[in-house]
Amino acid sequence: MALPPSLPSPASARQRLGWGWRRALPWVALLALLVVAQSLLLALTVSHEAGKAQDQAEQVAAEVAGQIRKQVTQSLGLLQFAADRPAAAPAWQDSPALVRMEWRGVQRQLMQAVNNPRQIPPLPHSGPEGLVPETELACASALRQGSAQISRSYFVPLAPGLGLEVADLCAARLRGGEPDGFVIATLALRTLLEAALLDEHARGYEVSLVEADNTRLARAGLKHGRGVYVFQRLVDLPGQSFQLRVDSVAGAPSWVPNLPIALVMGLTLALFGMVVLLARDGRRRAGIEAALAESLAVRQAMENSLVTGLRARDAEGRVTYVNPAFCRMVGLPAHEILGRWPPPYWPPEHVENYLRRNAERRARWAEGEHQAADEQAEQGFETVFMRQSGERFPVRIYEAPLRDAHGRQTGLMSTVLDISEQRRVEELSRQQQDRLQATARLATVGEMASLLSHELNQPLAAIASYANGSLNLLADPAPPEDTAGLVRQALERIAAQADRAGRVIKSVHDFVRRREHLRENIDVAALLEAVLPLIRLQARKGGSQVLLDLPPQPLQVRCDRTMVEQVLLNLSRNGLQAMENAAPGTPRELRLAARLRAERWVELSVRDHGPGIPAEVAKQLFTPFFTTRGEGMGLGLSLCRTVIEQHGGALDFENLAAAQGGGCDFRFTLPVGQT
Repeated sequence: MALPPSLPSPASARQRLGWGWRRALPWVALLALLVVAQSLLLALTVSHEAGKAQDQAEQVAAEVAGQIRKQVTQSLGLLQFAADRPAAAPAWQDSPALVRMEWRGVQRQLMQAVNNPRQIPPLPHSGPEGLVPETELACASALRQGSAQISRSYFVPLAPGLGLEVADLCAARLRGGEPDGFVIATLALRTLLEAALLDEHARGYEVSLVEADNTRLARAGLKHGRGVYVFQRLVDLPGQSFQLRVDSVAGAPSWVPNLPIALVMGLTLALFGMVVLLARDGRRRAGIEAALAESLAVRQAMENSLVTGLRARDAEGRVTYVNPAFCRMVGLPAHEILGRWPPPYWPPEHVENYLRRNAERRARWAEGEHQAADEQAEQGFETVFMRQSGERFPVRIYEAPLRDAHGRQTGLMSTVLDISEQRRVEELSRQQQDRLQATARLATVGEMASLLSHELNQPLAAIASYANGSLNLLADPAPPEDTAGLVRQALERIAAQADRAGRVIKSVHDFVRRREHLRENIDVAALLEAVLPLIRLQARKGGSQVLLDLPPQPLQVRCDRTMVEQVLLNLSRNGLQAMENAAPGTPRELRLAARLRAERWVELSVRDHGPGIPAEVAKQLFTPFFTTRGEGMGLGLSLCRTVIEQHGGALDFENLAAAQGGGCDFRFTLPVGQT
């Protein structure tokens, strides 16, 4: 019987079936390999995640255990401090884990007990009859070992339904080597655990203190653990050990059904993306290297063109880099400077001081005092270097820290300025200033010569008159009966007039005499009294009156006395001269006043009742060599402003209104004297 032509024969069917299997077998094998490989990769990933979670739990346990030891160690220190110094006992209340402190005698009788106000509700005081067995054992161990010990934990009931698991810290008090009592601090285990647990750990882990039978004593954490990643660690404390249990709130990693395909496609796309990124990174790297080379060339050109010295030093103080300007400054090539210790530009007489300063800087680095060192370096400091020829020259150095990629300070970068020329210019300027001041003072003395001659003629004429009268009395053949008394009275008046003349001459001598520019604390009243004799000489000649307006409390200023006296004298002379041609009926009063201003400054003023200063003159009033008097030099007010500004103050003037009596008021400020 023949088969229908539409149906295949058994032989051909078996042949086609065998060919299909042979074609599918490699793909099946490849698919199986991919499934196995991706399954292994998935299993390894899950195992890795589980191991990572377990390691994190172990790390958290180690950190919490360390924090518990730290908290207990601090509590033991506070306990020992309270045992040695009962008067300072309230300091223990800063520790949140300590909820109660007791002082007991040698027989464990209660002497004093204080609760920590942070503990709510407060812990009930134990009775005076004795201690719980756990605390008794801890105190006996503390007395035997000579150090504070911690007891086993025990439960303290509080309000209905509440309680607290605590442990006691016991330290023996010794006096003369003999026990004098005990100090006992109660430690709340839950508070201790919460203080040791960081915020990020509290969100991901449940941490508990358990006993050997897994009985929970205290717990901390925002959520309960899942029991998947658990790690237990023994916390050794003085006299006691606790079992720390860390339970992660995370469960086992979930298996994603399409993860193998996603991994294969992801790996393929990642491989293609990595090739593209590598190509882009290669082009970018080449561009960066070219830009870096150009930047280095620009930097090198900038460093070579600088006139300021640059110097880099490592942590040991050895020079690791100098620019050409620094080499020119010290007169040495770079290879003779780099790595040399001590540096060849240090003067031999200063080497010991520089070595000590370098050691102090290294000590500050070792102690971590970077901020204070950086602030001091930014302010700069002055020192002395030596050129190759042996010449010493002053320099000013500004330093900034050199740090590595991790932020650690590895050295210092210094900017070195040669200030020898600046010092020479400053000294020349100071000498010129001194000469100008001396010239102005001599000019002042010259203008006062006529006043001095008028003032000295009066006492000299009186002396001559009294002397002639005394001679006539002595030569009289019939002298009066009280001749001796009259002669004595004449001699006393001669002495008084001579003393008056001497005071006038001494005032001028003290003013003209050249002195060192030393700043000192001086009373304002004494400063004014020193120049009053000279001011009153000119005031009497012009028919003017000098008034003082001082506060009841004494004021002190810190200044160069001679220079400020010259300022007061110049301003007073100007005021008196301004009132010489005043209109009839105008009060001829020169008022010298002083008052405290803003707690740091004292304001002194010289006020006259003259015609004031015209607007066109006021614009150039303080310009050197500008004067409205034919015989003047034009240096007085300019030098006055320079002197006051050198003291940090300010000099200004104001034309007074007619309602105030008219005239001009010159005011300047000086710093308050230092106490």
